[in-house]
Amino acid sequence: MTLVRDAAAQQAFCLDGSLPAYHLHRGFGAGKDNWLLQFEGGGWCNDVPSCLERAKTHRGSTSLMNKWEVFSGILSNNASLNPDFYNWNRVKLRYCDGASFGGDAKFENGTSLIYFRGQRIWDAIIRDLLPKGLGTARKALLSGCSAGGLATFLQCDNFRKMLPADASVKCLSDAGFFLDIRDISLKYTMRSFFEALVSLQGIEPNLNQNCTHSSAFPKLCFFPQNALKYITTPYFILNSAYDVFQFHHGLVPPSADLHGHWNRCKLDPAACDATQISIVQGLRGSMLTALYSFNRHSLSGGIFINSCFAHCQSESQDTWFADDSPRLNDKTIAEAVGDWYFSRRVTKEIDCEYPCDKTCHNLIPASPTPPPPPPPPEVPQVIS
Repeated sequence: MTLVRDAAAQQAFCLDGSLPAYHLHRGFGAGKDNWLLQFEGGGWCNDVPSCLERAKTHRGSTSLMNKWEVFSGILSNNASLNPDFYNWNRVKLRYCDGASFGGDAKFENGTSLIYFRGQRIWDAIIRDLLPKGLGTARKALLSGCSAGGLATFLQCDNFRKMLPADASVKCLSDAGFFLDIRDISLKYTMRSFFEALVSLQGIEPNLNQNCTHSSAFPKLCFFPQNALKYITTPYFILNSAYDVFQFHHGLVPPSADLHGHWNRCKLDPAACDATQISIVQGLRGSMLTALYSFNRHSLSGGIFINSCFAHCQSESQDTWFADDSPRLNDKTIAEAVGDWYFSRRVTKEIDCEYPCDKTCHNLIPASPTPPPPPPPPEVPQVIS
């Protein structure tokens, strides 16, 4: 793990005041001038008590993080497991700000101090990487999973501006297309959560300015569905139509199911009754509606929307590229992303409704927080 020593001068601190960090594995051969940056995910904190608690964990402090990380899936250096990006410079940006690398504020009350410096952390890491070769990149891909996937929407065009004009720069969001939808009690639970997050962490000035200037509710530009049309850099949207985080926290949050009527359905889609399945199909419908214009009109965009109950599919080897990986039109996620990035063919794949897809890995967590991706089946490549 590389700490960004110069970050202190910019007050680019994690929640607890520790320095930001990343892991870098150098490219080689034909990929030595190409860069893949992956935002780590891990939820958010949208009020002072939850941020104080988060600051005491690896989600808010690099001093509490593992100093070594497994690089698998899209980060693997094995050509048989990651055919298009294995020899690129691959970087994992550690997540310690609790706001998808988007905030710029600070809280102090005399007894507690919390830094909300995600935007500065992003800037500090990029400034650290530019002289290490990123500044002369020929090809680059900014990606991320979950809260890290959402971060790509916030920083994609900024990333493009920091790299050479003749570089091929594109962005990929994995499980980061969070929807502004009503839950089963007809409340906008995710909207309320994100609005509080944007206010607390000072995110609004860092949102897409074309979006905020065009909206009566600028905080809602934190939702990817509202920001996407203003992003000019080529984009790939990888998501499950039945994303389990959005199913469990956006569509059926605990606050909307106090008696646990949905518990069995959440853990096993086969246990859902007809009414529940109909409501869950509505989640898919909302996602496809939000992506309709992008799918239809974007000439440079790519889409892979499968019908699996999953959350994050690019970092885990078994869902990224393996013999039994999820497929659409007999194409794995790795193949779809590679075809799009290298312009080998148009890649806009949308699955049929559940339960038609028999290639799915339904990765449903037993706890509210999705588990980290499992290591690859071979001896893992571990990066300091």
